[in-house]
Amino acid sequence: MNSRTVEIPDLREKGGEINGERQVSEIRLYMQLVAFTGCTDCTPLINTFKGAGIQGVVYQELNDKEGVALLTMHEDPSFFVTELRTFLNGKSFSSLTPKPEFTMFGRSYSIGYERDLEDWLLKRPRRSTLNPEWPWAVWYPLKRSGEFYKLPEKEQMSILGEHGSIGRSFGEADFVHDVRLACFGLDKNDNDFVLGLLGKDLHPLSAIVQAMRPTKQTSTYMKQMGPFFVGRVVWQSEYK
Repeated sequence: MNSRTVEIPDLREKGGEINGERQVSEIRLYMQLVAFTGCTDCTPLINTFKGAGIQGVVYQELNDKEGVALLTMHEDPSFFVTELRTFLNGKSFSSLTPKPEFTMFGRSYSIGYERDLEDWLLKRPRRSTLNPEWPWAVWYPLKRSGEFYKLPEKEQMSILGEHGSIGRSFGEADFVHDVRLACFGLDKNDNDFVLGLLGKDLHPLSAIVQAMRPTKQTSTYMKQMGPFFVGRVVWQSEYK
């Protein structure tokens, strides 16, 4: 009888080497954006959020005069269907109308070269979204075409490198700082990623989206982007 060895997938996040040893982690940060309309006064909502002890952000939506959104984060995905679910079903939200088209959910991930894996997975997304100096935010999901995943890994990395160099130039100038989350199988529209663009001013967030359009990834291998939620912070918990 022939026996077949089944290789068990290694689902750990992996970073760069430290003293010759590869960094690995089984912990990642999950983040969710949920949006509502019908909010004419954010004060009661903010007070409720403060009292709940939930880590996150309250945004006022740019394109809806009564629009708001909550960004929450936790290392345990059960939080979103227990504690957060109870919170969102409370009376503070009963008068608001959900905008499910803006619901986004994803997990932090590594690509294998991170110098400080723990910081990349757990601290950097919190530090970026909870930074009071970066109140403007643009959040959107995206899906690459199937053709992209058929490309050789070397060509994929070259395409992503073009994209990354633009992002680094905006980041080093303190124009735009990003949060990248994977959402394979976690999104009702079958998106691949959720991106958050954060900064001091709104214009650079629009400018980087424009700058990315001619890249090979966006112009050739991007199947879908958006919808785009644009908002400004009215309250955020402290970064810890």
